[in-house]
Formats: sequence, structure tokens, C-alpha cells
Amino acid sequence: MRVLAIANLMWLAIVVWLTSRLLRERAQRKQRNYFGNWPIRAVMPEAVDPLFAPGPFGPRCDTEVAFVGRGPYAVDGGTSDGEAWILAALAKNAHLLFEFGTCTGKTAYLWARNAPPDARVVTVTLAPNDRAEYKVDSDDDTRDVSYALRESNYTQFLYSGTEAESRIEQIFGDSKALDVSPWAGRCDVVFVDGSHAYSYVVSDSAKALQLVRPGGLVLWHDYNGPLHSPGVYRALNELGTRLPLVRISGTALAAYRRPIVDSEAAPLERLA
Repeated sequence: MRVLAIANLMWLAIVVWLTSRLLRERAQRKQRNYFGNWPIRAVMPEAVDPLFAPGPFGPRCDTEVAFVGRGPYAVDGGTSDGEAWILAALAKNAHLLFEFGTCTGKTAYLWARNAPPDARVVTVTLAPNDRAEYKVDSDDDTRDVSYALRESNYTQFLYSGTEAESRIEQIFGDSKALDVSPWAGRCDVVFVDGSHAYSYVVSDSAKALQLVRPGGLVLWHDYNGPLHSPGVYRALNELGTRLPLVRISGTALAAYRRPIVDSEAAPLERLA
């Protein structure tokens, strides 16, 4: 009886070891990192922008913004209150801001409310009647595709009918087909928060790198581990091997500051 119990324990240990090995190998193939740290390192917000350097009481008064929080409500495509605060505060010194993925229009609204008077916000989304234009790639996770199509559900937005609307340029269309040349190299802040599908994150990221000016900032939403948005996780891990991406601690935001002296022009051209 004792010999049988020992044999069973040994068999169980072998099964656990084999399962763990298979998961690790699958994680390496898919860049999913079920074990260990995520590839993009975490930093505090002040490492992305000195505006966020805290004082003795936490965030300083110069990060105060006009704000609409999410609170306990489930909102389509919603950033957390902390993420929304970071995005709104970054608009305070920006004059041209570009967003992939309007969804409810909350980020566009916060940008327009908090940016200087001469600032412009450009945001792109797929209209509900144009879902057929969405271009699915064989590498795209079906969950990411379904979320993107579900959130392409708005033609009226949080900013609609507000004073902020006059400062927002709303574009309806598929971001893969979008020509970004009118704004190329001019944007202070670019936010990539459209489809989470791998092929779209790759496409939107390449265009974001075309859009951002030297010294400007690109942010991505939903870098939140392998189970939340696998397409975002995979695409940004790949991009992070070529550019110094960071993720903002306590958020699902990843960020890249384009150098003022653009020694990385060649990689940017290859990615665009």
C-alpha cells in the first residue's frame, strides 16, 4: 500500500512537471509570460513625464485637471480613473493630440477640456455601419476581434454637444486604411487604444510612431498581461525589443518618448 502511494505521488509530480514545462514552452512561443515578469519594465509616472513628480502630499496641484471619473461603473473601453487622470494631465501642455479608438469619446473629451485653448484633438473610430471594413488577420485572437467590433458602437460621444466638441476632429473609418500624413511628426501625444487585435496594434503603433513629434509621447492602453489582451501584449513585447518602451506602474499604460535628437530615425522608418 505504501509503495502504491509513493508511486502515485511520483506520477503526480511528473504530471505537474510536464504540464509546467508545456505551459512555459507555449508561453515562450506566444510571448505570454505566464511565469516571471512581463518583458516591458514598470516605472512610476514621473519617469514618463516630470509633471507627475510627487510632492510631500502626493501628486502636486499642477496635475489638477477637469475630470470625469469612471467610479464603480462598467464602461465600454474605459480607462481606469488613474489612467484617465494621467492622460488628462498630459494634455495640459499639448497642442496636437491623436487617438486611435474613440469608443465613448471620454479621452477625447478630457484632452479637449484640459489642453491649451489653441489645441486640437484628432480621434478615429470605426462607425457601427462600417464594421464590414474591419480587416481580420490570421494572427488576430478572436476575442480581440469581437471586443473591437462590439466597441465600434458609437456615433455620438461623451463630448457631443459640449463646448469641447469644437476642438475635436472626429474621423470615422478603419485605422489600417487611415492616411496619417496630414499630422505626421506634429503630435505631442498619441494614444493607441483601438482594436486589441495583434495586426491592428502593429498597424496603429507604426502610424503612432509616424505621428509623434521629436520629444513627444506615445501611449498604449491595455498592456495588462497575457490573458487580458493577448494581441496588445504580443505586439508591444515585440516592439519593446526595438524601442525603449516602459509601462506605468499601477496602470495598463505603456509609453514611449521619442527622442528630441532622433538617433532612432532608422528604426522608426522601418516600423512605419
